[in-house]
Amino acid sequence: MKKFRIQNVSGGILWCLFIITIVVFAAFFFGGEADPANRLVADTSYSEPAQTDTLLYWVYFLIIAAVVVTVLAFVIRFFADLKDSPKAALESLVGVIALVVLMVVTYSMGSNEPLQLVGYTGDENTAPWLAVADMFIYTIGFLVAVMIVLMIGSGIKKRIGM
Repeated sequence: MKKFRIQNVSGGILWCLFIITIVVFAAFFFGGEADPANRLVADTSYSEPAQTDTLLYWVYFLIIAAVVVTVLAFVIRFFADLKDSPKAALESLVGVIALVVLMVVTYSMGSNEPLQLVGYTGDENTAPWLAVADMFIYTIGFLVAVMIVLMIGSGIKKRIGM
């Protein structure tokens, strides 16, 4: 009997998600135009793919799944480390606390001015939602900048042999 390996399961899940993503993108790009009566874009000179909602829901699912898996993995690892080495478990909270502080700071930096959107009648063009959007944009930008600095620093550290 073949031994069960988590790599086989995760690899299978990855391939399934990849295939579904290819199908959704193909439907989005080659699925035709939305019916003129059901279009969200008022200006008919702009194209609106028929499967835009499908693409958006798939992206929402992937983001939510990534967040849930990340949080679950962190919580499971935290409690496993807490049992073995409480000091190491508490040290792992430093990154989470730093991320929360960064998000609070970037939320406070966010703009509260409503956007002037032609034809938009939704409820999300308000100060809290705009600040949340800015929070995510600023946080991602900061984390990408830190990642680039660390990559360059790691390369320099390898070159000089530290």
